[in-house]
Amino acid sequence: MKLSAEMKLYFMFLLVVTISTMTDAQMFTYNYPDQVTQQTLQQVVGSLEMYVDPLPQMSKIYGFSMETGNPTSVNLTIGMYKTTWKFHRDLPPTPVFVYGTSASDATFPGPTIIARHGIPLYVKWENHLPCYHILPWDNTIPTATSSLGGVPAVVHLHGSVHPPQSDGSAFAWFTHDYKEVGPKWTQTTYMYPNIQPPGNLWYHDHALGLTRENLLAGLLGAYLIEKPEIDDPMDLPSGEDDDLHLIIADRSFNTDGTLYMNRTGNLPSIHPQWQPEYFGEAITVNGKAWPFLAVTRKRYRFRILNASNARYFNLSLSNGLHFCVIGSDSSYLYAPVTTPTIILAPAELVDVIIDFNNSTTDTAELLNSAPYPFPIGTGTNSLNSKVMKFSISNVESGHDNSTVPEKEVNYANVTMPDPSTKTRYIVLYEYTTSSNEPTHLYINGLRLQDPVSETPKSGSTELWHVINLTPDNHPLHVHLGMMQAINITEIIGLNEFTNCMTQLNDATKCNVTSHAVGKTLPVPEYEKTWKNVVKMEPGYMTDIVVAFKLVDTNQTYPFDATQEPGYVYHCHILDHEDNEMIRPMMMLA
Repeated sequence: MKLSAEMKLYFMFLLVVTISTMTDAQMFTYNYPDQVTQQTLQQVVGSLEMYVDPLPQMSKIYGFSMETGNPTSVNLTIGMYKTTWKFHRDLPPTPVFVYGTSASDATFPGPTIIARHGIPLYVKWENHLPCYHILPWDNTIPTATSSLGGVPAVVHLHGSVHPPQSDGSAFAWFTHDYKEVGPKWTQTTYMYPNIQPPGNLWYHDHALGLTRENLLAGLLGAYLIEKPEIDDPMDLPSGEDDDLHLIIADRSFNTDGTLYMNRTGNLPSIHPQWQPEYFGEAITVNGKAWPFLAVTRKRYRFRILNASNARYFNLSLSNGLHFCVIGSDSSYLYAPVTTPTIILAPAELVDVIIDFNNSTTDTAELLNSAPYPFPIGTGTNSLNSKVMKFSISNVESGHDNSTVPEKEVNYANVTMPDPSTKTRYIVLYEYTTSSNEPTHLYINGLRLQDPVSETPKSGSTELWHVINLTPDNHPLHVHLGMMQAINITEIIGLNEFTNCMTQLNDATKCNVTSHAVGKTLPVPEYEKTWKNVVKMEPGYMTDIVVAFKLVDTNQTYPFDATQEPGYVYHCHILDHEDNEMIRPMMMLA
């Protein structure tokens, strides 16, 4: 889109924000390394030998107690700490912000929280971060800032069904010891009911305008909900050695081993630091760059999370083994799906079984072939095309008691919406200069601070037509709701339709039904279940069913979802989310 009156007003708004926050910004003083070139970043990472560090597993914290013989609720205290982390054998310890029950046990990623279905978990989140950030940030985008010094932070449990006060609103941030809090902050302890279907979730920071920095610094961790009456009969691989998390995240490093984040924006005169996407040169798994895992010839379960800021992954195995997908995001599938490749967007999870007994080789590399930005950006290189290596022992592993079930859960199937279903058009915009450089991104032409326009009824199901007018694929995340894509249809006459939408911002008036008539793309079989992230193809309209209820029982929430501060939905490319591709959502009774 070219410069318009709306964009000129936007730039005036940025100037006012910059001037008004200059004093606050000075509180975040830190001696960042000098800006380095892409060549230097590649040299630093290229000097690291692959597959020399064993894959670590994060410590586990149980979100329930079995002291009485039956699961009961517990209270946990988890803090955010500044410490150091070894990302590679040959890198010095790197300063990070990470979660842990104490500074000494805080890790990158944070501890894995294991919850039990139906047992509420209470977590007091504490901020022990210093008065400065270890990464550069940009006060020309709406950003939580502290007048007393401190790094604003707040925790969101991604994929969870919980009351709005426990959602981790971007405006509910707090600094060290709660010295300063955001306008929507109300409580130190969050309650997670764990009433949704069993599956894989994750927790991460969600502070206004700092999500990309805080996650890049390390504020993320895995969370899972167990339900033995569903999990156990499937006889999936289990135990400390056979059921593993793989948390994938790309990172770059300065010459001194510190985490790299750009200090200069793509348009410094508009945004001094913000860039449309962050892409790291090294691929880390569980906090190690290109680790290896020794396995035997049997089945393993891997819960794979893409925790990158912006990078997509197209995963495959070098020896031709296939993935057996049993779950996507926080839900099991109806039945397992075998596939040679899996595309994972940022914030997306996949639950797979790999049977190494079928390998014809003694090693297998986990590979990536996704362009960046996805889907039409730069092709992968010798660094970011590698993820990790499996070293496959020829020694007999003993009897493998695990199985791959023929069927999993009935509730994974979606019921097609009837004509009475509430429908909405959700339109994704990217605004650019005359030289085609992005300045900001909106949903429905609106900012996070603009009045609420999405007000679903608690207990309802809606049909959202998501129209992507940008060149990028966007991972859409709806807080509280669970989603399934049912149609992906090409928009014919895209330029004409985009020009009309730029002027009118009204899909009906721009006759979307005459444009969304092109070729259709299939929904991948391994994504056909209730998801927390759905990929939005550029130049297409993706129809998604959004359920604001418990999808396994068809029941309403056992809490009041209509209270403040409400919820949000947004693109989960963190650089996009921070620069306004996020909208508020209030539930109605």
